[in-house]
Amino acid sequence: MTFEETYLNDNILDALYDMHFEEMTPIQERCIPEILDGYDVLGVAQTGTGKTAAYLLPILSMLDDGGFPEDAINCVIMSPTRELAQQIDQAMQGFGYYLNDVSSIAVYGGNDGGRYDQEIKSLRGGAPVVIATPGRLLSHLKVGNLDLSRTSFFVLDEADRMLDMGFMEDILQINALLPKTCQKVMFSATMPSKIRELAVSLLHNPVEVKLAVSRPAEKIHQMAYVCYEPQKVHIIQDIFKKGDLKRVIIFCGKKDKVKDINRALLKLKINCAPMHSDLSQQERDDVMYRFKSGQVDVLVATDIVARGIDIDDIRMVINYDVPHDSEDYVHRIGRTARADRDGEAITFVCDSDIPSFKQIEDFLEKEVEKLPLPDGIGEGPDYSKAIIHKKGSQGRGRGRGNGRSNGRGRGNGRGNGQGRNNKTTRKADGPKEVQSSGTAFAGSPSNKRKRTKKTTRKNDNPIQQ
Repeated sequence: MTFEETYLNDNILDALYDMHFEEMTPIQERCIPEILDGYDVLGVAQTGTGKTAAYLLPILSMLDDGGFPEDAINCVIMSPTRELAQQIDQAMQGFGYYLNDVSSIAVYGGNDGGRYDQEIKSLRGGAPVVIATPGRLLSHLKVGNLDLSRTSFFVLDEADRMLDMGFMEDILQINALLPKTCQKVMFSATMPSKIRELAVSLLHNPVEVKLAVSRPAEKIHQMAYVCYEPQKVHIIQDIFKKGDLKRVIIFCGKKDKVKDINRALLKLKINCAPMHSDLSQQERDDVMYRFKSGQVDVLVATDIVARGIDIDDIRMVINYDVPHDSEDYVHRIGRTARADRDGEAITFVCDSDIPSFKQIEDFLEKEVEKLPLPDGIGEGPDYSKAIIHKKGSQGRGRGRGNGRSNGRGRGNGRGNGQGRNNKTTRKADGPKEVQSSGTAFAGSPSNKRKRTKKTTRKNDNPIQQ
C-alpha cells in the first residue's frame, strides 16, 4: 500500500513525496489507518520496521487538521533513552516540514541550565508535541511545568526497554494524569508478560498488530565460541590479535561487566570506550561521538545501544553474554551488515547459556557455526551433549479476536470535518502476523518545494484490512 492511499493530509504527503517515501512498511500499513480511526494500538515490531513513522504520521496529520487546543500539550511521546528521543525529534522535523503550527520539543536529562529553562518555557506555553524520557517528564510534572489534562495522544515507544530500565512506576504515574479520552499507542519489540500487563493497564480495547521478528541479514556471518566464563577474555584477546579490528561493538548483559571488559581491553592496548547507564549524559554523548567519528575503535556496551542507534558501518558484533531471547539477539547483531555491507557476529556461549542459545538457533532455523577455542586456554563445554528442554516448536502466535464493538464514542471534539468513518466490521481472528522487511524513516525533505502534480487519492474511505 502507498501513503497516497491513506487519508493522511496533503502536508504530510508533501513531505513524504520530497523524502521519496512511497510504499508503506507492514507495520505502517497496519497501524496508520487504525490510529487515524481513533483506536488505541498495541504494536509489536522490532527496530528497523518503520514504527516511528507508523505513529508519527497519523498523529501529525490529525494535529495539522486542527480542532485541538492551541495552548495544550496535545501529544506526549515517551522514549526510554535520550538518543531515541533525539531520533524521534529528527524524524518529526522531516515529516512535519510543511505543517503549519505543529512543532515539537525533546525533553530529557543531562542538559545544562539553559536547556532546562527552554524546556520550561515550551512546556508551560503548550508545545503541540513533547518527546520525553519518563524521568525527565515526571520531574517537570512534579513542579508544575506542564499540564496533561487536555492531552489527546500518548505514545510509548520501546515499552519493553522502558520496563527493563525500571520506568514502570513513572509510566503509570504519568498515565494517571491523562484524560480518559486520550488516544494511546504502545510499541514494543517483544511481548513478555509485563508488557501485556502494562498494555491492559494503559490501553482501551486496543487493536493489536504483531509482526514476526525478521531473521538476521544474510550478509552477517554468525559464529559462536562454546566456552567457560573465565575463557572469554582470552578469546577476545585472540580475536583482536588476528587483525586490526575497528568498528566493533561488544555487548554485555551487565554494566559491571562492561567496566571490567573495557579495562581488560585497555591493558591489551585496544582503543575502546565503555557505554553504560552509570555514565552521565554528557559522557555518553562524548563516547558515541568519538565512536561514530572513528576516534574509538571498539565500543563495549550494555543493550542501551542495541536499539535506536543508527551506525551503518559496524564490522563486527561480539555478544559477550548470550542475549535473553531471540529478539534481543537479532537487535544486537543487526548493528552490523547494514547498508549492503558484510559483517560478523560472534557469541560467547558458556555452559549455562547453551539452552538459551539453542533456542536462538531454533528461531534462526539454522545451526550457528561453532569455532574452536584458541590454543592454550583448555577445552570448553560439550555443546552437543547439553540437555535441552524443548516444549515443541516455537509458536509464532496467531491474532486473537478482541470482540471490540465498533464506534468508541471518544467525544474528543476534533471537529476537523475529515469524515473519519468508524469501522463497522472487523476480522474475528484479529490481526494477521506478517513478516517485516522495511526500514525506519528519519531525516529531512530533500526538496523544499511542494510537488505540483499529485496522484489520485481515495476520498474519505477507511482502508480495508
